[in-house]
Amino acid sequence: MRQRITVTLTSVALLVALAGPATTAASEIYKYIDADGTVHYVDRPTGAATEERIAIVSRPTDDDAVQSRVQARLDRQQAADEARDARDEARQQETDARAEEEQRARRCQEYRGRLETYVQSRRLYRQGEDGERIYLDDAEREEARQKVEELVAEYCG
Repeated sequence: MRQRITVTLTSVALLVALAGPATTAASEIYKYIDADGTVHYVDRPTGAATEERIAIVSRPTDDDAVQSRVQARLDRQQAADEARDARDEARQQETDARAEEEQRARRCQEYRGRLETYVQSRRLYRQGEDGERIYLDDAEREEARQKVEELVAEYCG
């Protein structure tokens, strides 16, 4: 029975949409229930005991109003998307800055450790191409120490 009502209501809505003029119109529709319990909608009175009059008012769609509502919704969505993108970008920049700061801190520790080794060691060496140790003379050792001090100043300062 519910399906019949839905189909009938849909038919009435279609009838009103097709039959109505382009301007505001008021029409009368009559609803009655027959002996089998089926709901009927008609455009003329039938005289049935269960009949009732339903006033239908229709207006034409204001295309400009619909377009402005759609545009407003699109504008709000675009603004929300832009705000979300800005928040995401700010978070990414914050994450990148934090990662860069952590990298600087690691390098600072590494260069401080290397400087301490250079200061405390009596002899420094580097690996040769053949894997042999090549010991640095005093001038090379001083130059290596100065380079590490500059790196400590850059990353720790």
